[in-house]
Amino acid sequence: MGYLTGMNLYLIRHAHAVTAAENPARPLSRKGRTQVRQLARFLRRTDVLRGVTLWHSPLERARATATLLAAQLDSDNPLKCVPRLLTEATPADIAAQLANRRTDLALVGHEPTLGELATLLVCGQSEPTRFDMAKCGIIALTRQRGLWTVRWQLTPDLLT
Repeated sequence: MGYLTGMNLYLIRHAHAVTAAENPARPLSRKGRTQVRQLARFLRRTDVLRGVTLWHSPLERARATATLLAAQLDSDNPLKCVPRLLTEATPADIAAQLANRRTDLALVGHEPTLGELATLLVCGQSEPTRFDMAKCGIIALTRQRGLWTVRWQLTPDLLT
């Protein structure tokens, strides 16, 4: 919907994962899987992400969060692994990718990148970070006439 029309962007931090000492791949922990199911229940009930494409980083904890979330939503959410965009890119790089995007999007990634991206979009600069994202937390942003605003933010604690 580009610069002049609306777009919704959902920033989702990966859910809780096991430590690298437990498993170097860092898959989701039992707590993390529970967090994703709780978030999915809310999103399914509110129909927020119906049909929205989920971009995720290639790291296992983000991939698993996106995959489980899409499965739990029981809707047609395309998944796309975007390696560079969510692991190596700066918030400015990601903002540039979003500048001409016309459809709603969910990004499943990592801190501090997601918090810095939200800060950049809303405040015009990525530092100091104004948004701290809990694991499996979500920030809903909307763009109208080129300006980003926060619609809402949830943490897993609010969903229990």
